[in-house]
Amino acid sequence: MKKADIEKIKNDILGKRYELSFCFISKNKIKSLNKKYRGKDEPTDILSFPLEKDSGEILICKEIARKKKNPILFLVIHGMLHLKGLRHGAKMEAYELTHYSRYRRRHL
Repeated sequence: MKKADIEKIKNDILGKRYELSFCFISKNKIKSLNKKYRGKDEPTDILSFPLEKDSGEILICKEIARKKKNPILFLVIHGMLHLKGLRHGAKMEAYELTHYSRYRRRHL
């Protein structure tokens, strides 16, 4: 994924004023953060953290994403929807599928 692609998705989901940092991290680092912030002593493919009203960060572990067969594009969208305030459930899944289909087909 190119930076411009992530920026386009970010603008559509979170708005142009939203400041987003995005980083790939190791399996050990994401496991440590998952334990610290979510109480889960296991690595995950993505973590998203709102920092302020209009800023947040997304951390992705490529190794875990590959194991779970989750495309990076899907994880980016998933993380942004969490930053927008959505939680897991039918509504979030519908948004994920809509955005994933749109961007996979038109922008990437």
